[in-house]
Amino acid sequence: MKELRIGFLQLHNTADSRRNIIHLAEGIADLAQRGAQLVILQELHNTLYFCQTENVDNFDLAETIPGPTTHMFGEIARQYGVVIVASLFEKRAPGLYHNTAVVIEKDGSIAGKYRKMHIPDDPAYYEKFYFTPGDLGFHPINSSVGRLGVLVCWDQWYPEAARLMALQGADILIYPTAIGYESSDTKEEQERQRNAWMTVQRGHAVANGIPVIAVNRVGYEPDPSQQTNGIQFWGSSFIAGPQGELLYQASRDEEEAVVADIDLERSERVRRWWPFLRDRRIDEYADITKRFID
Repeated sequence: MKELRIGFLQLHNTADSRRNIIHLAEGIADLAQRGAQLVILQELHNTLYFCQTENVDNFDLAETIPGPTTHMFGEIARQYGVVIVASLFEKRAPGLYHNTAVVIEKDGSIAGKYRKMHIPDDPAYYEKFYFTPGDLGFHPINSSVGRLGVLVCWDQWYPEAARLMALQGADILIYPTAIGYESSDTKEEQERQRNAWMTVQRGHAVANGIPVIAVNRVGYEPDPSQQTNGIQFWGSSFIAGPQGELLYQASRDEEEAVVADIDLERSERVRRWWPFLRDRRIDEYADITKRFID
């Protein structure tokens, strides 16, 4: 068995970015001291989820990569010998911004980054106003703990993204996330959405024979414009094994600092039992690149 000890932080963010960052730093230190080798943070973890409104002043929240946050997390990674997956609002150039995940190696260096490819645009999720779609493609990031298939939130609904990561040797699929309930939906509809979110990602684990880790934020964040009733983020962060089995599922409404072990060698055994990659009909998939087949 080749065990990897995973740590993640499911947190309730506040309007005080400095407080959020201190909370993150303390949480990473705690997870590392509990034996975590890889620590995964939620999407856009330094601030409130600012995409509930379209406000040009919010671009001031962005930072360069490398920049202050990657430097701070680099120091923590080096101090505790842990690999960190962070999620930042990246300022690439004046007027050019991305929603970017960064893998920080245990020596404090940047192992690689991924820019969110699928960008939503829905009430309270106005991400197209802020983020240019990623241009780095779907490529795993090499790290000392394995090849990490890092994607971000809305990417988690797309099997193509997961498959491309798996076909390039990703050991794990990782999804920093910010998703929650719309208050006007019925309780039944809210539960259908949360279950669909979990089901589709567990399906990626099954279809590709590798573990999936989704780390969501938790708690209520108001809409500054008051046009909606804000978002109740549904937490429910989880770790699934290569057959979609739940290894851990977090609370829907509480902060959690989780450490759990995954067996990376299990993926090899599962792929021998269920050889989905062997049986793919790659000679018949050309139409998958079309928007729709009339």
